[in-house]
Amino acid sequence: MLRPCSLLLWQVAVSLSSHVVTASRCGGGSDIFTALRENSPMGQFISELGMTAEAGANKAERATSLRLCVSGDDAAWFYLEGRTLRLNASDPRVLDREAHGPMLIAELTCYQDNVIQTKFRILVEILNENDNRPKFVKETIHRFTVSELTAVNSVLFTVKAMDADGDMISYIIDPSSRDPQFFRIDLPNSGKIVLNKPLDYETRTQLQVLIWAQEVNTEEKFNISAVLTVNIEDGDDQYPHFLPCTPISPGDPVCVSPNYSTNISQKQQDLVLKFSPGPIRAEDGDRGLNTSLIYSILSGGDQSQFRINNRTGEIQLTRAVPLRHQEKTFTLTVMQMSHHCR
Repeated sequence: MLRPCSLLLWQVAVSLSSHVVTASRCGGGSDIFTALRENSPMGQFISELGMTAEAGANKAERATSLRLCVSGDDAAWFYLEGRTLRLNASDPRVLDREAHGPMLIAELTCYQDNVIQTKFRILVEILNENDNRPKFVKETIHRFTVSELTAVNSVLFTVKAMDADGDMISYIIDPSSRDPQFFRIDLPNSGKIVLNKPLDYETRTQLQVLIWAQEVNTEEKFNISAVLTVNIEDGDDQYPHFLPCTPISPGDPVCVSPNYSTNISQKQQDLVLKFSPGPIRAEDGDRGLNTSLIYSILSGGDQSQFRINNRTGEIQLTRAVPLRHQEKTFTLTVMQMSHHCR
C-alpha cells in the first residue's frame, strides 16, 4: 500500500520542476520621473536604474547578455554609465528650458540576448532658472511724434518688454533723464506713458526720457533701459504777427504790432509803396505749420485809392492824391489771417 503513494509524490515533483525557468535580468526596473534645473552640467546625475545585478547568481544567468538602450526624440540628452543615467550636456549645447521646452522625454529599452524584455519611460522636467534679462519689444521703443495740443493726462504711447523666463515686469521713468517731468507711469506693470504737463512746440520741439524695465518677482531684479525720443508736432495755437516782432515781455511769444509809415507825393500813382521799418510782412506764430497768410485792408482805403496784395502784403497807390489832400495823413488798418491749405 505504501509504494503507490511514493510513486505519486515523485511524479508530482517531476512535474513541478519541469516549469522552472531562468528569471529575466531586466526585472526590477521602473519608469523614471525626475527633474533637472536648466543649465545643469555635463554628467549630472538623473537616476539609478533598478535592474538585476550585473553578475548572475548562477552559470545560466552569467551566460545571458544584458543590453540597455535609450531612444526617442530627446535620447541625445542622456547617456548610461553602468546602471546610472546621466545628463549629456556640453558647452555649446546647454540644457535651456526656453529653447527646448519644459520636458525631456525618452524611452529606456532592456534587451536580454538581443530580445526586448521590457521598456521604461524617461520623463525629466526642466526646472526654470532666472537666466534671461528682459528685452524691450522693438516696435514699442521707436521714435514717437506727439502733437503739442495733446491733453495732459493722455496716454502718449505704451512700451513693452518681454522676459523669456516669464517673470513679471515693472516700468520706471528714470528721474535723471533729460525730460522726465513731462511724463509719468500711473500703473507700473502696464508700460503706459502718460503726459504729465503741457507741451509747447514754440519752446521745445523734442523731448527725451529714459525708461527702465525691471523684473519684479525675482531675487536678481534683472533690468534693461531704453532712451525714447519724442518729437513734438506743432499745433495751431498761435496767432500770426507782423514783423518785426517786438515781444510784450522777454520770452513772451505775443508781439506788439509795428507801425509802418511812408511818404507819397501828389503826382505818384500806380506805385507800390515802400514802408519803414520794412515791407508789410507777417508770419504765423506756429512756424512748424508753414501756414500761408492773407492780407486785407480793414479801413482807411479811401475808396480804393490803396490796394493791397492779399498774398504778399504789398500796398499800391492806385491813383494820384488830389490837391485838396495836401499835407494829409492816411491811416490804413491792415489785417492778416492764416489760410490753411487742405
